Amino acid sequence: MKLLVIGDKARFDKFLPAMGIVEQVDAVVVGRGTPEGEIAARIDDADFIVADAISPVGPALMDALPSLKLVHSEGVAYNAIDVAAARERGITVCNSAGMNAAAVAEQSILLMLACLRHVIEGDAAVRSGRQIQVKERLMVEGIRDLGDCTVGLVGLGAIAVETAKRLRAFGCDVAYWNRTRRPAEREAELGVRYLPLDELASTCDVVSIHVPVTPETENMVDGAFLARMKSDAVLVNTARGEIVDQVALAKALEAGAIGAAGLDTLSPEPVPADHPLALLGGEAANRLVLSPHIGGVTEGSFRRAWATIWSNIERVANGEQPVNVVS
Repeated sequence: MKLLVIGDKARFDKFLPAMGIVEQVDAVVVGRGTPEGEIAARIDDADFIVADAISPVGPALMDALPSLKLVHSEGVAYNAIDVAAARERGITVCNSAGMNAAAVAEQSILLMLACLRHVIEGDAAVRSGRQIQVKERLMVEGIRDLGDCTVGLVGLGAIAVETAKRLRAFGCDVAYWNRTRRPAEREAELGVRYLPLDELASTCDVVSIHVPVTPETENMVDGAFLARMKSDAVLVNTARGEIVDQVALAKALEAGAIGAAGLDTLSPEPVPADHPLALLGGEAANRLVLSPHIGGVTEGSFRRAWATIWSNIERVANGEQPVNVVS
């Protein structure tokens, strides 16, 4: 049996689990961005593909690998995989659902706090000898405790659930919107309350995005959504950059239409130097906290992901149904 890995070899080697199936599979690792023709020339008889979450797997590559049975995302996202093409060819597609829920929840809280505590401006002030001036100004303007905020979660999947659990420890009032409302018992268990999306946008102090990229969610946080938000509200996105209209957000920050934004994901990625959010200056730049899409890339997340991936490879090899099927 043969495995094609599209991603980073050092990461693949580091997180190899101690499982018998590993010894039964020959693996070939190619870097992200390797042309499909080159991939097929190196390994045209792969039974399985594991692709990092932003590497495309399309019909041409599938057709070049006639033995292909499984395409597995290394991460939770699978929008780069042509699921419809895989379904037409009888190829199973899986993701690593839940592998990084706790880690991304931590990143969401980090970005909320970084925005509320003016971390970007404060760091620069200390380094430039303006600590006292900034401190005294912020004492007058006010710094909000996270626990005093109403936090709105857009989506209530695994990551949002873990975020809600952590927000309870801060004492936050937590609201959520989801395409399907959860049962009252589940809402009570999580300590959350349901709001329609427009009301969530207009009433919450912090709006945190936790939905996957679909045709329905792409650019759902657009200029109209941002205009509904409170002028001092914080937007946090640890989901996907495509969910937020990047130009509209840059304009909102420049105009002071929202208070701040904390983003672990932008669109496109890799982020070009001329990205509208990367080009923000002055006060707008002070109110924008960026991280390089690292919310879910902790060691624990990768250990969990690769354990699931290899278990699914073993299941498919044995003619069994894998878990986390998305096709």
